Amino acid sequence: MSVQIMVPALGESVSEATVLKWFKNIGEPVEADEPLVELETDKVTVEVPAPTAGVLMAISAADGAEVAVGAVLGSLDEGAAVSSQPAPAEKPTPAEKAPAQTLEAYEAKLSPAVRKLVDDNNLNASAIPATGKKGQLTKMDVEAFMANELTEHTKPAPTTARRMSASPTADIVRMDELPPRPEDPREEVVKMSRLRQRIAQRLKEAQNTAAILTTYNEVDMTTLMGLRSDYRDTFEKKHGVRLGFLSFFVKASTLALQELPAVNAEIYGDQIVYKNYYDIGVAVGTPQGLVVPVLRNADQMSFSEIERTIGEFGSRARDGKLTVAEMTGGTFTISNGGVYGSLMSMPILNPPQSAILGMHKIQKRPVVVDNEVKIRNMMYLALSYDHRIIDGREAVTFLVRLKDCIEDPQRLLIDV
Repeated sequence: MSVQIMVPALGESVSEATVLKWFKNIGEPVEADEPLVELETDKVTVEVPAPTAGVLMAISAADGAEVAVGAVLGSLDEGAAVSSQPAPAEKPTPAEKAPAQTLEAYEAKLSPAVRKLVDDNNLNASAIPATGKKGQLTKMDVEAFMANELTEHTKPAPTTARRMSASPTADIVRMDELPPRPEDPREEVVKMSRLRQRIAQRLKEAQNTAAILTTYNEVDMTTLMGLRSDYRDTFEKKHGVRLGFLSFFVKASTLALQELPAVNAEIYGDQIVYKNYYDIGVAVGTPQGLVVPVLRNADQMSFSEIERTIGEFGSRARDGKLTVAEMTGGTFTISNGGVYGSLMSMPILNPPQSAILGMHKIQKRPVVVDNEVKIRNMMYLALSYDHRIIDGREAVTFLVRLKDCIEDPQRLLIDV
């Protein structure tokens, strides 16, 4: 019996994916729940398991194909006997796509009036519910979708119906809109991954939408480094996880956010949404790009819970195993460029959040302490914020509060 392999639900606001690679060839046996194919969305990579045991009989979407949720990836023969000589792998070439699933093929069936409305409003036609005969998309469908998009209470981040094209909010131009590029043997041309495209879109969106300003301060890490050195071994022995600096910055940030709620807020239309919870995003660099998993209710987490969760996030991020739910809904982000040696930078907002903290490299510098020049372990801090909602006083006060907690870590214990 033939069993179809389908694209599963990929999470909130994700409707399309790219086939990264198949783990099996046509004719090879598979076990139930064995990973068959890896998909990449604009947020995570997902392995699609075999729905049943059998033999892989067909691959409908080759490596590189773009597919929608619910599309057919291939099929299994549940009752087929496993041959000793698997059939030769005849995957379609990466250049081939699943014609019925691609955006271009779908839009080719649109009427001129509907196509013009879709193009003029920079929409993804395949993401719009169709009510016409035989699933045809009508002009009324598009107009209803646009009206619903304006009135429905959704997050201000771009919806998946927005196509990544040459628009003010995305710095990515579709290949069919560019002139042919002359080949140069000294160059290597690689297609941008969905994750990299999404990163580019969101960063450009933040620059075009928010009034971004950055304020700086410096923090003396000497006391904290001594505290960490004194308790590092005991902490690791008791909790089974290493004590780092990031947990201190997370705890200090939650205290500062409680005192300055605007830094933890976001703009929604003509409203300001103040969030009385503290979900802290922690930027993690991976070979595929930057991802920001979220520590839920970070103010209620212990130091060991924060360190353990961050460690797990980092490991799973590098393996592409983070889920969409783990990377959405943050209220504030911390990015540590210091792990790469950055001395100072200006972080870009992670929309729809209104602020992001940048940590940097710890470096010995001469500073004046009690009217004496001493060598101290110093770090520059940067807070980029949306000036539409956060005033300079609040931004500077936030960094000063953070500085006080890091330079005198006992404040974190008694909440002062």
